[in-house]
Amino acid sequence: MTEPPQPPNQPPTPSGYGHLPGPPQPGYGYPQQGQNPYAQQPSGPPQPPTVQQQPGPGYGFPPPPPGAPTMATGAAGAPRKKKTTLLIAASVAAVLVAGTVAYVGFFRGDGKDPQPPVAQGSPPADAKPSGSPSVDKGDGSGNGAAEADLNSGRKQGEDKVLWLKTARIDGPGMGVEATGQWVVGDTVVKGVWKSLTGYAVTDGKEKWTLPFPAAICAVTPQTTAEGKTVVMYRDGESDSASCTQMRVVDLKTGKEVWSKEVPKEQLFDIFTSPTVAITGDTVAISRGGTASAFKVGTGDKLFASTQAGEGCKPDSYVTGNNKMIALATCLDEDKTAEVQGTDPVSGKKTWTFRAPKGFKVTSIYSVDPLVVDLGNETSKERSIIVIGPDGKRSATVTGEGKFATGCGDTGIFRSLSTCSKSVVDAGTLYLPTSPGAGQGNEIVAFDLAGGKVKWRTPAGDKRTLTPVKAAGGQLIVYRKAEEDKGGEILSIPAAGGAPTALLRHPSGPAAPVESSFRTPEVDYVDGRFFLSSTRLTAKGTDEKLLMVFGK
Repeated sequence: MTEPPQPPNQPPTPSGYGHLPGPPQPGYGYPQQGQNPYAQQPSGPPQPPTVQQQPGPGYGFPPPPPGAPTMATGAAGAPRKKKTTLLIAASVAAVLVAGTVAYVGFFRGDGKDPQPPVAQGSPPADAKPSGSPSVDKGDGSGNGAAEADLNSGRKQGEDKVLWLKTARIDGPGMGVEATGQWVVGDTVVKGVWKSLTGYAVTDGKEKWTLPFPAAICAVTPQTTAEGKTVVMYRDGESDSASCTQMRVVDLKTGKEVWSKEVPKEQLFDIFTSPTVAITGDTVAISRGGTASAFKVGTGDKLFASTQAGEGCKPDSYVTGNNKMIALATCLDEDKTAEVQGTDPVSGKKTWTFRAPKGFKVTSIYSVDPLVVDLGNETSKERSIIVIGPDGKRSATVTGEGKFATGCGDTGIFRSLSTCSKSVVDAGTLYLPTSPGAGQGNEIVAFDLAGGKVKWRTPAGDKRTLTPVKAAGGQLIVYRKAEEDKGGEILSIPAAGGAPTALLRHPSGPAAPVESSFRTPEVDYVDGRFFLSSTRLTAKGTDEKLLMVFGK
């Protein structure tokens, strides 16, 4: 077969990629969890897009051409008797092979529900909780009786609910955002509508509250080394108010450092769904095809994407692990997508990677190492690739499973942020598969050096696993609760193996409350698991806000 010319920065196209048929995949959106009598979730108008939008199902994929060769892709430690749904990953270069249809990334299925992980042993000694309680200000939130009820009837081996915070807000008809959760030292900070509140991690007592003039509209989980973060809020109370106001907050003390309006860079500078990205002393605000960066310490402007001149203009900046990249659109006939290494102080390009014609970056799994998802909405093709520090593709991720796409996308006025449900550590990418209706999912570990599957861990019958973080050679995973079963925090060795249960959440009255959190923000720090809502109905009734588990 004669292979076409390679796109820029691409290695030669491998021949002989096989393609096995897969059914068309559903569009964006994901299954919702059960209702919760403790606090009902919004049921009316859809949730407006915000930073850290949760991922939906992936692109659909048409069947391959007749007679295409097949390629078996094994998975470590999981024998399979038959394949039911198959999608094989192809490199971006292979996508361009004349006369073939290349399928993105993955296939799954052995015809059976996966077996639940068997937790081994006890949590490590370093999982001992720490932190100091605060003075009880008597905030009237009614925690004491709630904990006693939620922990009643605990079974042997189950841990407990440390505390639960509820919120009673009488707000606008569409409900209010509750985005933002940070654990800083002995304080957990939660954002709700027009305020941030810090609570003691040990007992949930309020330590401080910082009000905002209008609704918070964009946050980032990132902080500076000193525990500061940047929060965006609207420039007024009206429905037409824009998300243009920026405030730096010291999360340890609850004090404002400074506030300012993000200046417009051009006539059509739209602040509908901005994203916030922090690295070092730089914060980048990306929105609607325009982005600008400022010093976190002073608020002084550093650079803007409109200064890029001719060629390829950055639409947004994304940060991670002390690195910054730009996602750019080139001013050519095809509107080619380009990824650029970026100096976070000057905004200057350090390297570039151009996507093949028709492909855009749909997800960013990690900035350093750089792992991105490229998709073609017209052909429904997709490829997850690793880009090296020289701007060249170094590997293509391949393996079994149906994986979500579009995570971190804020909607029609696109700005991308790093996917909240992916974790990268020590050369390994951890991704959850998308569970089918009534089925469980898996966590799949990929070796970024070669792109192959290292291992996979199934959640079990109708259960869901979500990566939380990875460090010290361990992946921390949340096994979501069900109506009658508490969730679990599991630790899986980076090399694979049986999970170890760090926390077993109580069943009984706590399980239906825990299981009713939809698209929550989660974190596991110092032996405690933090689970919080991201949206409230604001109908003037008590709604669950923040639930904390521990020993």
